[in-house]
Amino acid sequence: MATILIVDDDPDVRSLYSAVFVGEGYRVALAENCAWAESLLKDQQIDLVVLDIQLKQESGLDMLQHILKERPSLPVILCSACNYYKHEMSSWQADAYIVKSSDLSELKAETERLLSCNYLQ
Repeated sequence: MATILIVDDDPDVRSLYSAVFVGEGYRVALAENCAWAESLLKDQQIDLVVLDIQLKQESGLDMLQHILKERPSLPVILCSACNYYKHEMSSWQADAYIVKSSDLSELKAETERLLSCNYLQ
């Protein structure tokens, strides 16, 4: 069973994503900021990260760079309310980019795709 780390400063988003992924049979770890996420990445076996870009005073894109440095094979899905960041070069290093929506089918499909690719390696 894969573990998904959800990094988002909005507790409602963390709760929603957690409920959906647990319902899909995944384990879930939750972080509201980059420091917490870094701690979880060190202490737990994380198989995929769903990462918000705007984390109050922090940047999810900076967190992406940290993940790429420390765990380059760890799949990361950037999940933002803004389509704007999709065109920023630093976001292209993520494995997927999803605009937040009440329809989570794209997020679930990308999660499944990335985890199945990662386990096949």
